[in-house]
Amino acid sequence: MEQPPPTYEVNGAEIRKTRMQAGLGTDEAAEAAGISRPYLNHLETGYRTRMRPGPYARLRRTLGIEADDTRLLQREPTTKDEVT
Repeated sequence: MEQPPPTYEVNGAEIRKTRMQAGLGTDEAAEAAGISRPYLNHLETGYRTRMRPGPYARLRRTLGIEADDTRLLQREPTTKDEVT
């Protein structure tokens, strides 16, 4: 049986802080990352806390975060089976 893709538990406050430090508005960052503005808002406020690998990687690149930098994460990637 194939394992579901990992999800990333993200730190919304850190996303917001990093976005603001990069001088990006919500609309600009969301568009550059290929996600919706409401989704980015939900992440930053903590309403949504998980991201799939693709959107997470695009957001990380938009914010200028290297692949091995985990500051946007609450913890290491998890599989769906670990999500409660």
